[in-house]
Amino acid sequence: MAPSFWQIAVVVALVVLLFGRGKISSLMGDVAKGIKSFKKGLSDDPENNKSISDNDNNKKSES
Repeated sequence: MAPSFWQIAVVVALVVLLFGRGKISSLMGDVAKGIKSFKKGLSDDPENNKSISDNDNNKKSES
């Protein structure tokens, strides 16, 4: 049995009352930033990442 419109509305109202609009808004912003970061990480070229990590290792060994 699927939940009706009124059941969903009551749950949403309770969530808003418990957490407030500000917390929910900031949480969704953080989720969006995480998704963008994840997509950017997937689209990066693996060869580019390898050369960057090689440069970091060379800098550490010089110190």
